[in-house]
Amino acid sequence: MDDSAHVVNPVVPTDSPLGDEIERLKEKIASVKIPVDLQNLLTARLERLTLLKKSSSMTYVTELEATSTYISWITQMPWNLVTKDVLDLNLAKQVLDKNHYGLGGVKDRILEYLSALMLNVQNNQEHHFLRAPILCLVGLAGTGKTTLALSIAQALGRRFERIPFGGIGDARILRGQSKAHPDAEPGMVIKKLVRTGSKNCVILLDELDRVSVEARSDVMGVLIELLDSEQNSSFTDHYIDYPFDLSGVLFIATANNTTNISTAVLDRLELIQMPSYSDEEKVTIGKKYLFPKIRSETGLTQAQITISEALWPTIIRPLGFDSGIRSLERTIGGICRKSARLIVEKKAQNVQITDKNIREFLPVF
Repeated sequence: MDDSAHVVNPVVPTDSPLGDEIERLKEKIASVKIPVDLQNLLTARLERLTLLKKSSSMTYVTELEATSTYISWITQMPWNLVTKDVLDLNLAKQVLDKNHYGLGGVKDRILEYLSALMLNVQNNQEHHFLRAPILCLVGLAGTGKTTLALSIAQALGRRFERIPFGGIGDARILRGQSKAHPDAEPGMVIKKLVRTGSKNCVILLDELDRVSVEARSDVMGVLIELLDSEQNSSFTDHYIDYPFDLSGVLFIATANNTTNISTAVLDRLELIQMPSYSDEEKVTIGKKYLFPKIRSETGLTQAQITISEALWPTIIRPLGFDSGIRSLERTIGGICRKSARLIVEKKAQNVQITDKNIREFLPVF
């Protein structure tokens, strides 16, 4: 006899946790301010779910889980939530100077851009400035591109998130996947918006030139929509399946070079070339910024480690020329950690780095 003839569809009691879930979802929808037509769509979806429940359909639990997850994303999105901008150019200059040594030309370009942004916000023309090209910081690794983007967000008092493009092999990572697929979820753009809880946040599109070759055309297509003020006011994530206004988001991009970025995307970007640091600038950055920071992170006090002034030209390029400061940061980190070990092993109470022992603390030549 066929066993399938004896299968009975599960009946969900109205007083069970699953029975109460539809009411909780209705309350969740009512508790947030979302577009009216979207609210109507969600209400209609819950009505269909109620019919499935009454018919004791076997798909009820699955549909309930999918609907609950979808409504959770919808209600977490910042449909009307914005943070107040800090419209103080002097403060912006202070933030840039505090976080970055040198880079005078780059800072001037950024301050000019922020000036236009602030002026338009003050004149109640919030969206006008976004018709200008999006900033794209172009330069070699370690020249301060990512930290400059963070500094811009700090200067404006906006929340900051980063989307790494290195190795992205599918445009759905950005735009999400349709709800029709199992385990579907929104793309990175919507996820970052939910994380910031603000529709006027700063989102860094990091390393645009490192998208995988196979997905480059599709990803560039999504970027065109994101960076075009005529299109991003109604950006549609495939999972959310409803237009969301991204015109208040301040996008900043970075790239090591522009070779692998499509012409259409470049047309929407204002390129700012990041210069390499000179030896003099790296000495100042190492002495005044990196060494105190790394020394503190390593747990060393100022009295426990000193570095002879004459050694800094050697420290900044132990293995030859480097355009950025990451190798300098690693070198100083190695010096501090080796010093910390000597102190912990009680081989020294304090460490003085001189020309006599410097080779013991630097990378192997």
